[in-house]
Amino acid sequence: MLKDMQPEDIIGEYKEAVLNLYGGMKRKVLFTEIETPYPDGKLIVSSTDSDGLIKKVNQAFVDMSCYTEEELIGMPHCILRHPDMPSAAYKDLWGTILDGRTWQGYVKNLRKDGGYYWVKATVIPNIRKGQVVGYTSVRRKPSRLKVNESIKLYSTLS
Repeated sequence: MLKDMQPEDIIGEYKEAVLNLYGGMKRKVLFTEIETPYPDGKLIVSSTDSDGLIKKVNQAFVDMSCYTEEELIGMPHCILRHPDMPSAAYKDLWGTILDGRTWQGYVKNLRKDGGYYWVKATVIPNIRKGQVVGYTSVRRKPSRLKVNESIKLYSTLS
């Protein structure tokens, strides 16, 4: 299952936080103030089952997250949850996609090395015979203006 982050994986000085995740899970995360810029011209793509467990990732996902494909497959997508992301954002995301609708938003993702990167995320429910069977998420490079707006907004939410 989802393991706590380990100090030997972290690059630089770090802080520690315990995240309360969906389904009653808790996870200790270690995070730095090191941002990895989103590369131009890349799309990060992943697919999950209906519970949010990762089934497929592309190479851009592996590169930006610092996890191997083997470490990612079968893990909850919240493996990337950064402590600066408010629960309200994920509540909105899950409420939207469980309704069978597409969600878009700006997300600060946590890398395995403790750093972070911002994305403009689009999460699309995969519907078969009227039932949600999983989700596809496509992430793009966000504008710095939208990132700055998100930072300001997220600091006001819990």
